[in-house]
Amino acid sequence: DRLFKAMGISTFAVDCFTGRGIVDTIVDQSQLGRLNMILDLYRSLAVLAAHPAVDPQRIAVIGFSRGGQAALYSSMKRFHKMWNPTGIDLAAYIAFYPSCVTTFIGDTEVSAHPIRIFHGALDDYNRVGPCREYVARLKRDAKDAEITEYPDAWHGFDYPLLPTTPTALPNAQTRHSLFKEEPLGVVVNAEPQKPESRADPGTGRDPHLAYSATATRAAETAVMALLRKTFGLN
Repeated sequence: DRLFKAMGISTFAVDCFTGRGIVDTIVDQSQLGRLNMILDLYRSLAVLAAHPAVDPQRIAVIGFSRGGQAALYSSMKRFHKMWNPTGIDLAAYIAFYPSCVTTFIGDTEVSAHPIRIFHGALDDYNRVGPCREYVARLKRDAKDAEITEYPDAWHGFDYPLLPTTPTALPNAQTRHSLFKEEPLGVVVNAEPQKPESRADPGTGRDPHLAYSATATRAAETAVMALLRKTFGLN
């Protein structure tokens, strides 16, 4: 937030938990559907677009972890058509360490605007491999998508209140299986071909978190450069 303000960029935070009575989803991810946050994001655009100080063509989204997943997949044209009544196509989609384990129908039909992922190579909460593969599919379709991997970084690498040594997050739920949408509107475990469930053997526990000053500085520099270019700032 302080970096954006220093650049003359205002911020707007979308709280997807409090209004639903959710404190966190660490131990029980099923409290909130993975795509609900995308609807929240689209609805916030109606508020922002109506503000006299906001240029609707110069709004970008940045999300972290679960919010990163929402930021990433909010770029899908299919979801825009279904849920985004404003029709606003965000100027940039920035996702920090999102989950990319689900292949959605039409997930390479995305915005022409920049899509950027920043991830830790050591992340065992949301693994980087599926995100790497997703970006490769987007690039094969000539989309403006890039992923930056930091070799010694874990999940939450940009959060300075975390310890610098990897620390387990007790009982936190993770997903190690790969999923796909098949048929339309139904997400299944890609291997056993059964509906997605937190009880499946691909659900993990106790992933690690750690802060990395080096990765944080590099990511901040990259994001600021992207927004300067995207928004036409000096």
